Amino acid sequence: MHRIFAFIALLASPAAAFTQADVLRAELLTGWRAADGSHMAALSLTLAPGWKTYWRSPGEAGIPPMLDFEGSTNVRSVRLHWPSPVVFEVNGVQTIGYHDRLVLPIEVTPQRPGQPIQLELYVDLGVCRDICLPAHLDLAALLPPQGQSDPAIRAALSDGPVRASDAGLTDIRCAVELIDDGLAMTTRITMPRLGPAEAVVIEPADGAIWVSQSDTSRIGATLTAVTDLVPPHGAPFALDRSTLRVTVVGETGAVEVVGCPAP
Repeated sequence: MHRIFAFIALLASPAAAFTQADVLRAELLTGWRAADGSHMAALSLTLAPGWKTYWRSPGEAGIPPMLDFEGSTNVRSVRLHWPSPVVFEVNGVQTIGYHDRLVLPIEVTPQRPGQPIQLELYVDLGVCRDICLPAHLDLAALLPPQGQSDPAIRAALSDGPVRASDAGLTDIRCAVELIDDGLAMTTRITMPRLGPAEAVVIEPADGAIWVSQSDTSRIGATLTAVTDLVPPHGAPFALDRSTLRVTVVGETGAVEVVGCPAP
């Protein structure tokens, strides 16, 4: 399969000084078969000291990971359970991702319950320190009908964003106004702090819509984020607020909400 992967060099240092093997180790954790017939496996990434990789929504300067399960057998559907990420800020530029190690749980629903699953995973991602390198992974694993519990996978599942009610989030509203090339959205969230620095990430259902880094501020219990959303045709558009995913990321974890009603 032919794949095209673009990457960003943050500094002029020669990328040839590092190879993928120098900075990244990857494996598939085979996990276990759940009572409902689904199978919980995981992608495990171990990064060299000082290196990072990115969350599903990596920020304007980040590199979005691309995962492809083409070639897998006995797979009806796949769901990724992203652990809570952290925010990196360099010279005012914000990116969102992981350092040291990422265990990304992969929930597989088989076509034929009770039968083995052959999982084939191709991944394109960026790993960054002073420079960014493109990394390509080609991994495979046989997921047996039983398997066994894996503490690393369970820890990653426990580290996911918490529900709004569990985080003390009591209200969220999104006000939208037209701009020349799309929409400007102001999101107001009533919730306790997640630490001294908080980031608000807006994800429309349509992944083709460009989303700016949110300008985030807080007064008391209200966290406010102002974000531009620009579609490929560069004009105002109708936004379905019910499908918006809003994630607040802070030092103590992340909170995720789907749906943001009008004020």
